[in-house]
This record gives sequence, structure tokens and C-alpha cells, in this order.
Amino acid sequence: MRGIGQGLAVCAAGLLVGCGTLPSGDHAPVDERPEYTDVTSPATSIPPAVPPPVPERPAVNGAARSLMDKADAAATNGDFERALALLERAQRLDPDSGEIYLFLAKTYRAKGDLAMAGAVAERGMLYCAGVAQCDALRAHIN
Repeated sequence: MRGIGQGLAVCAAGLLVGCGTLPSGDHAPVDERPEYTDVTSPATSIPPAVPPPVPERPAVNGAARSLMDKADAAATNGDFERALALLERAQRLDPDSGEIYLFLAKTYRAKGDLAMAGAVAERGMLYCAGVAQCDALRAHIN
């Protein structure tokens, strides 16, 4: 018992020494502002997810653009077969162009082949750039 009592006395003495007062005139700095703790979210809260910006697709390359211009002239003259052949060549040059898919869908529709217009437009939805182009492609889907 004596060992435990002496241990307690030593601990108590250590605490009292640590709690001594400062000489008069010297005051310990006191931070009067309470520490802010956000209790509504954990300290390691994750910011809300923001979708990454959609990279803009480059415009149709020069060779494909030239073929599209020729296809437009052919379609305007009613030569839909030639227009479609030119657009398919343009598509091989620029296979990720939603603009070419849209032009193909419009040409198939003008030709009267609604099934192909819908199929091409559905595929083009994978590559459309912007809401207007996506909406235009969607309009060709049956």
C-alpha cells in the first residue's frame, strides 16, 4: 500500500508544480476566439463532384470537309447515291465526327430510307458535339 500511496503523492506533486502561477505582470496569451468545428460534415469531406469539362471536338478535317461540300452539292441536285458515297468516304477520314453522321442521316432521310437514317443517327449520338447537334441527330431516330 505504501508503494501506491507514494506513487500517487509523486504524481500529485508533479501536477501541482505544472500548475504554478506566473509572476505578476506576465500573463499567458489567451486566444479568446473559439475553435470552429463543422459538425455537419466530417473533417475529410469530399467536395461535390463536378463533371470534367467536355473537350471540344475539332472541326471536320479539310479533306473530309471537301467531300462533305461535294456531297451537299450532289444531294441538292437529287443525286443521293453520290452524296452518300462521298459522305461515307468523309466518314472514313473522320470517323468520330458527329457532323458527318448528321449529314448522313439527313441524306438517308431525303432519299426516303428512314431505317438507315435512324440507324446512322443512333450511331452518331456517340459522337455528337453539343446539345444542338445531339438534338438534331435524335430527331432522325425513329
